[in-house]
Amino acid sequence: MSNTASLRPQPVASEHTPLKARKVSFDWADTPLHWIPGDPSSTHTINVLHLLLPAGERWFVHVYKQALPYVRDPRLRADVIGFIGQEAMHSQAHDDVLPHLRELGLDPTPYTAQVDWLFEKLLGDRTLPPGRAREWWLKERVAMIAAIEHYTAFLGDWVLNARALDARGADPTMLDLLRWHGAEEVEHRSVAFDLFLHLDGDYRRRARTWATAFTALVFLWQRGTRFFMANDPTLTDGKAAVRDFLRGGRQGVLPTPGAMLRSIPQYLSRRYHPSRYGSTEQALAYLERSPAATAAATSTATTNTASGGA
Repeated sequence: MSNTASLRPQPVASEHTPLKARKVSFDWADTPLHWIPGDPSSTHTINVLHLLLPAGERWFVHVYKQALPYVRDPRLRADVIGFIGQEAMHSQAHDDVLPHLRELGLDPTPYTAQVDWLFEKLLGDRTLPPGRAREWWLKERVAMIAAIEHYTAFLGDWVLNARALDARGADPTMLDLLRWHGAEEVEHRSVAFDLFLHLDGDYRRRARTWATAFTALVFLWQRGTRFFMANDPTLTDGKAAVRDFLRGGRQGVLPTPGAMLRSIPQYLSRRYHPSRYGSTEQALAYLERSPAATAAATSTATTNTASGGA
């Protein structure tokens, strides 16, 4: 693939860190359906992550494995491999929440089947001849992932700083899942954009795929929230309402519309680079104290010690 971009936004070097997958696990036995107490609307707005991310991040991994042969920079190649490992774990961790939701009486299968179709069929591989057509479709999907990762990093930075969730007594296991995942999104926030720049970097493609990704995310998120509210067995007339979303933002248990709107010109700026938004130091600090991440590190160290002594 040729790199045709004439403008290269400059990353903040100090924000780069080597990436590794952390093999976390979570025990959902004590997590209630409304894990933000007394707030099913905000709970289900965030729960949409469990519907979108398993299929979405499997798709990321699939596309990036196709892109790897075109990566000529050794450090970027290592970053992409680390990104693939982390995203695979994210997909598994959120997928593991779904059986617990079923046990609580909320079966997500009708919605996840639609999401699977979107990523596996609509955005999946196409029967295209080798050469330009196949490379074009790969570049389109790489650019779309860069746009989506802008928002996963935005959400990761938000949840790391959302102290209102702690004040409201949100379930600690769910908070750890969200913050472990969010911290890794902040940690690897530059990889998708750097891969896009490496393979293509065309600004028109960046803007076009951002519009597609943003529109799809808004549509899928509101649709997912409506699905959860309508199928929540504890609600007699569950409906998703804009006023509840706005209230969650004011209370700090959801991102505010203003913050989300401000993220748009950030990404569309020609000087944009993800390393300028969020803090790797903060992300790594959380990963050092995350119950799931520290348990995974201890388990890995024990396994390595046992293997070395065998």
